[in-house]
Amino acid sequence: MTDIRQPQPPYEGYSSSPLPGERGQQPPAQPYHPPQAYAPPAAGAAHAARGGTGQQPTAVRRPRSESGARPAPRTRKARLRVSRADPWSVMKVSFLLAIALGICTVVAAAVLWMVMDGMGVFSAVGGTLSEATESKKGTGFDLESFLSLPRVLVFTSVIAGINVVLATALATLGAFIYNLSASFVGGVEVTLAEDE
Repeated sequence: MTDIRQPQPPYEGYSSSPLPGERGQQPPAQPYHPPQAYAPPAAGAAHAARGGTGQQPTAVRRPRSESGARPAPRTRKARLRVSRADPWSVMKVSFLLAIALGICTVVAAAVLWMVMDGMGVFSAVGGTLSEATESKKGTGFDLESFLSLPRVLVFTSVIAGINVVLATALATLGAFIYNLSASFVGGVEVTLAEDE
């Protein structure tokens, strides 16, 4: 393949500079120094850093503290005052907490009954009690039938229900009493701290 293009005259603006492929490897007149992030040192230190050559000084990094650890974080503190407790929110929270406590009471009673029955406590104590209360007319007191699991669970559920009603009522009444007393003395002061 033959190149039939005619050579073009050089552009006037670039006539004095060579093309990128024609440039030679010429060393720069002065070494390149990027801009410094730190302020230059004093005049005497700058002359010593240059070594009398007139070059720019290099950035000097400050040494770390002696311990080498970060400083302790500051703790911000704020003193707040609980001036009023909403009785409706106190009633809802106390109701839910009382229900949770009632469920835990029923489960704990059932587990305790199963453990004591597995150890044979009811049969041993029931036999002794039956012999002690036995009479000529009939047998003595039957502890095992009296403390059966369904009866224990019903009794515990009734106690848990009463506890839910009483705890909710007492917590709501306590919120009213707290609001009344806080109107006179200003409420309970609380100090809150925030770590940065």
